[in-house]
Amino acid sequence: MTQFSLDAMDLAALLCSRVCHDVISPVGAIVNGLEVLEEEKDESQRELALELIKKSAETASSRLQFCRLAFGAAGSAGAMIDTGDAERVVRGLFADGKASLDWHVPRVLMAKDKVKLVLNLSLIGMTALPRGGVVSVTIEGGEAATHLQIEAQGTNARLANHVPPLLAGTPESGSVDAHGIQAYYTGLVAKSAGMTLALDAEPNLIRITATPIPATNALESVA
Repeated sequence: MTQFSLDAMDLAALLCSRVCHDVISPVGAIVNGLEVLEEEKDESQRELALELIKKSAETASSRLQFCRLAFGAAGSAGAMIDTGDAERVVRGLFADGKASLDWHVPRVLMAKDKVKLVLNLSLIGMTALPRGGVVSVTIEGGEAATHLQIEAQGTNARLANHVPPLLAGTPESGSVDAHGIQAYYTGLVAKSAGMTLALDAEPNLIRITATPIPATNALESVA
């Protein structure tokens, strides 16, 4: 299938839409909580409103920190990122969901694109568990990160039908919308990191593996 190419402006716009979608709900909840504080005199209701504001602010902050590292520049070209920072933002993201995180990643400085790939694959793993479960993240090869693996295990674990072709850069519809941009972007990040993605599905288990693109394939892609 012919490789799909998305205009840079469209890519930026769709990623912005995705980020806004992720934070609009907790920000809206903060606004609602503040309105209750302004109008409500009952102390118990005010306490509930304060709790809502606190929880929603934490959720918004966690999502923004994750998006900054997963989608943002996070430094100049060739920058290295501490995998400890990556773990922190992923755990913050998972704190608000049904799935738990099992992190098997050495604390090292790692190439920016590989860290972004781990973050985006972790998010895909989390969304593959509608009823909750465990997302296991494993990186082998130290700083070189020669083998990345994300396993999402839980009841009815599955990837949405549009995700595999988007990861491969070949959307079935021939277009990408804000709903699918994160999966498409993940495929772009994998290519930029010199990695190829492989998907494997078993009952209640989704496995995504990233390994270095073979040298011959890498030369062909450059050509």
